Amino acid sequence: MDRNRKWVPGFEAVLLILLSHTTVALEVPLDPKVLEGLPQPPTITLQSPKDYIFDPRENIVIHCEAKGKPQPSFSWTRNGSHFDVEKDSKVLMKPGSGTLVIDISQEKAEAYEGTYQCTAHNEHGTAVSNNIVIRQSRSPLWSKERNEAIVVQKGVSLVLQCRPPAGLPPPVIFWMDNNFQRLPLDKRVSQALNGDLYFSNVLPEDTRSDYICYARFPHTQTIQQKQPISVTVLDSSPDGERRPGFMLPLGTTSTQMVLRGETLELECIADGLPTPDISWQKDGGELPSSRTSFHNFKKTLKISDVNEADGGAYRCTATNNLGTVHHIIKVTVNAAPFWVSAPRNLILAPNETGILMCRVSGEPKPQISWFVNGVPIENAPEDHSRKVDDDTVILSSVQSGSSAVYQCNASNAFGYLMANAFVNVLAEPPRVLTPPNRVYQVITNNPALLHCASFGSPIPTITWFKDSQISIKNGDPYVIREDGTLEIHVAQPLNSGKYTCIATNNLGIKENHVFLEVKEPTRILKQPEYKVVQRGMSAVFECKVKHDPSLHPTMTWLKDKGELPDDERFEVGTDSLIIKDVTDEDEGTYTCIMNTTLDQDSASAMLTVVEATPTPAIVYEKPDPPTDLELTDQTERTVQLTWTPGDEHNSPTQKFLIQYEDLLHEPGVWINLTEVAGTSTTAQLNLSPYVYYSFRVRALNNVGYSEPSQPSRQYRTNPAAPDENPSDVHGVGLEPGNLVISWTPLTGFQSNGPGLEYKVQWRQKDVEENWSSKNVANVSQYVVSGTPTYVPYEIKVQALNDYGSGPDPEVVIGYSGEDLPLSAPDSVRVMVHSSTLAEVHWEPVAFPSVRGKLQGYKVYYRRERGLHETEKETKEEEQVLSFSGNRSEGRLPGLQPYSVYSVFVKVLNSKGEGPPSPSKTFETPEGVPEQPSFLNVVNHGMDSLTLEWGPPTNNNGRLAGYTLGYQPVNYTSELGPVKVMTFLANETTVTLGNLNASMLYKFYLSARTIKGPGPNITQEASTAMDTMRPVGPPFGTVNTSVSEDGAVISWEYFGHHKNVYVEYIVENSKEDWKKEAVNGSHSHLIKGLKPGMSYRVRVVAKDAADPTVHSTDEVLVAVPAVPSRQVDIATQGWFIGLMCAIALLILVLLIVCFIKRNKGGKYPVKEKEDAHQDPEIQPMKEDDGTFGEYSDTEDHKPLKGSRTPSNGTVRRDESDDSLVDYGEGGDGQFNEDGSFIGQYSGKKEKDTHEGNESSEAPSPVNAMNSFV
Repeated sequence: MDRNRKWVPGFEAVLLILLSHTTVALEVPLDPKVLEGLPQPPTITLQSPKDYIFDPRENIVIHCEAKGKPQPSFSWTRNGSHFDVEKDSKVLMKPGSGTLVIDISQEKAEAYEGTYQCTAHNEHGTAVSNNIVIRQSRSPLWSKERNEAIVVQKGVSLVLQCRPPAGLPPPVIFWMDNNFQRLPLDKRVSQALNGDLYFSNVLPEDTRSDYICYARFPHTQTIQQKQPISVTVLDSSPDGERRPGFMLPLGTTSTQMVLRGETLELECIADGLPTPDISWQKDGGELPSSRTSFHNFKKTLKISDVNEADGGAYRCTATNNLGTVHHIIKVTVNAAPFWVSAPRNLILAPNETGILMCRVSGEPKPQISWFVNGVPIENAPEDHSRKVDDDTVILSSVQSGSSAVYQCNASNAFGYLMANAFVNVLAEPPRVLTPPNRVYQVITNNPALLHCASFGSPIPTITWFKDSQISIKNGDPYVIREDGTLEIHVAQPLNSGKYTCIATNNLGIKENHVFLEVKEPTRILKQPEYKVVQRGMSAVFECKVKHDPSLHPTMTWLKDKGELPDDERFEVGTDSLIIKDVTDEDEGTYTCIMNTTLDQDSASAMLTVVEATPTPAIVYEKPDPPTDLELTDQTERTVQLTWTPGDEHNSPTQKFLIQYEDLLHEPGVWINLTEVAGTSTTAQLNLSPYVYYSFRVRALNNVGYSEPSQPSRQYRTNPAAPDENPSDVHGVGLEPGNLVISWTPLTGFQSNGPGLEYKVQWRQKDVEENWSSKNVANVSQYVVSGTPTYVPYEIKVQALNDYGSGPDPEVVIGYSGEDLPLSAPDSVRVMVHSSTLAEVHWEPVAFPSVRGKLQGYKVYYRRERGLHETEKETKEEEQVLSFSGNRSEGRLPGLQPYSVYSVFVKVLNSKGEGPPSPSKTFETPEGVPEQPSFLNVVNHGMDSLTLEWGPPTNNNGRLAGYTLGYQPVNYTSELGPVKVMTFLANETTVTLGNLNASMLYKFYLSARTIKGPGPNITQEASTAMDTMRPVGPPFGTVNTSVSEDGAVISWEYFGHHKNVYVEYIVENSKEDWKKEAVNGSHSHLIKGLKPGMSYRVRVVAKDAADPTVHSTDEVLVAVPAVPSRQVDIATQGWFIGLMCAIALLILVLLIVCFIKRNKGGKYPVKEKEDAHQDPEIQPMKEDDGTFGEYSDTEDHKPLKGSRTPSNGTVRRDESDDSLVDYGEGGDGQFNEDGSFIGQYSGKKEKDTHEGNESSEAPSPVNAMNSFV
């Protein structure tokens, strides 16, 4: 059958007849014992997502798993062709499934990109997976560019563009500085969704040279960086305050499309001074509060889980103290296909009929295609039992062997859905899956469910018997559900017994027995009571329970809804709780809970602890409910209620609350009617007609409300005419020729009587005298047809019932439906104000021809060609501006100079646009040209440079010539005088002579028309080196000297290079050279050198324009060895003690010598000298080890691998080429293209040539991930 076949008359009836004879879809049982013997077509159970982006560093795993009986076999297609897995050694299919594992470790990952589809097949059918698109994640390099320094005045707006490379998936964008600190964002400075950095107005503190945009690619964990952007904010002539204007999006309106279910992101960024505030609203509706969020200081509006109702016009408003500006974003909601009802598997018996339905929705409406076993249904073998009509397949009188898997594919421009549903033709006798002899236990007065889960084909019929004799039919108290379950709404003890369920089909019969036991409920007979206990006494709470003897209850006590304190003072008995020696902490609410396996009951009581006193404690409780309610003095609209108050329990009654129940309209709902003072026992009640009243009273004291009193006798008020009319009456035309009158209907309580209707009246305002009317009931709107287009109507809606009409209704003005405007604006003319601005004037259309509410006018305009062109090869896109209200003019900004434009105007109402006015053409005058397309230096001489340039992309007029300015730049970045030259329009090259050798020059080139010069294009270039000097910078003599502070290096230098360094290294060391920047100086002090060491020192220079590194000869600097700390031993205790001991010894020797001399003994002088040498006159060697030197230099050594200078600050190279110095990596390294390849923790040493080896090397981003 043709799947595009249309419904024919009578086909609906045929389908209804078929549906009445179809079986309910039979679910495949989950019981493995049942599944073992059942044949089953394949069913896809697991598959990879439709869009699979893989990491090239890992294997590709494409999932495809299926179940079926017998086990399915698997095959794959790639890009629509068979994919032979066995021939590719890199591809492995997992055993028992179709999952592919592709090893790309030594292969090009791109070779395996494509669209894959898995097929699962057995003898009963074929199931197919979704089309799985396999793509490699990519993190492309940033395009090389050179960012010009930006100089702006304070107060102006500014945009720093990021323009990251397009990755897969797209990168995450953030802005940081050279120190990896995220740039602060606020209401004034914000990052747009595209990554650009917007300044609503700049301030002097925005001046910095390291605005860096980073792009993080999540799959490869790679971070790329843009070259730093330098911004300088001048305060010399700041901008004054100004009204807001939109930087993003431009113009007054824009459009955006979003898919259903996705998140809508709308963005408005405004400039202005002071900084504007942004607010959002939806025209003609409210923002969905539960799904709406604001971000980026309210500049971004996000609505999650978008649906069709979210389409429309969203207005963002920018406001400061000078004014307000609006931008309208028109949002269109489309939808990829989504399921309303996916096709379900069918199990049919032979000769049965089944229906597969594939209900989908989407915008635009999806196209539905059917497949059988993966083959388009129109190409499948013909099957006369199968009929296809759009989203429905009817299978009539199926036969054994016709099992198959059907696929439904629904697609539109935004995606597709595909579902498999098998039709399994089985002939199976009944099986009962519920375990036999199962016992069900329930509590009296609760529902009971007795299951009889079965399986068979055809679907078995279930019948029930009680005690093997009584046949159970549907009806009170029994209900037999569709799945065979027997339900007893309110189980009673007499329902206990044995129940038998019998499953029957034409292939057999099967029975099963279950048992029902109905138990007595668990009830607390004696509840714990409120206790007031003196401190130190005992408190006893009783909790006596009645329960079913066959159930074993457990009692639990809680204090304040938590467990009892772990205290031996608390004793839990079988039916009581005793608290001994009560303390203040024992106060609270105690709850007794009695649990069984089927139910529970609970009761609570409060314990109050008071001071020990001989006087009895006063017990405060809530009052008893009032009694003896009586109704007297009855009238049509009033009645008097009297009652007897209950016991106040030592707390005076403050007030009585009277409630009523409307037994006619809201039975079971008690509504507060009025309150009276606690001293009253009567109340005069105001009543409404046609209400069946029942009253009750509650008393309130300081403890709380009493329980409600017993209800009074019923009091019915007589019906009457309505007291009020419907509210919120509106009249709006939804289509041309109609008027929809709507209102909020009255409630049953407001109806005042039976037979409530509404009298709807209408007449054309100022035209018709008589009212047209229509009585309606049970509706809240009425549609008037055949009305003129968009005319005012007077409308009123009056309530009436069987007893009369309500009061005279108020007249409301509404309008009939609109239609498209008939006329186009006349007398369209254009006034050209400048080369980029024109003003369009027109005659507004007559109001009758608008045929609706005038919304405004739309001006359509298009650039046809340039005045210098004879014919435009490709037409440019038509542009449109909307002007709201009854306007007769509008301005067209942003025009291209020296061009021919066409323009026409349409009028707009709520229904749409009218016909266009006759097209009008106009011309824009000349303007200043764009900058030249390029400026290159092609020949570097010693005293000359040759420049070439290209004309502007857009001349914006007749090109008059070029202006070239140039000036020298010395090594300190100081600019010399500017020289200016002019050239004719046909000149695009020049050779400049008489230039200085080895000098950097900066060039400025602009094109000009008769309107003046355009913007400059700049370039820098150096003349060649002087051949009379040796190669490299002209370094002169290098001198060295050593002082207490360090080594002083001085030199002669004649070069112009911007980057000059002093490098040094310990003699014979293999460590890296250490360097210190000395730009603009001819001498330098090296601090922190170690005493006693020798150092090799050199001076080097490098420039971005010259990759060669220039260096002086190495000089050797010896640092003398001096103790870093002198110790005064004369103040040391050990030295003083030693000197005292020596003096005492000398005194003793002198006494002995004196004694010997008096005895005449000889004492040779030399021996005396040898024996009494003074140790103080012994020479002390500096390094003999007697007094070791103390040096703290080791304590201040820099850590190995440290890049921190001695002054503790991180110095930054002035070159913008890279984030690291030449020839040596830093802790964080970047390629020339800006890709981040370093690590944040630990140093990774590399040779100088390693920095650019990898064009896409992934880098760890542990630290960087914290920013995004």
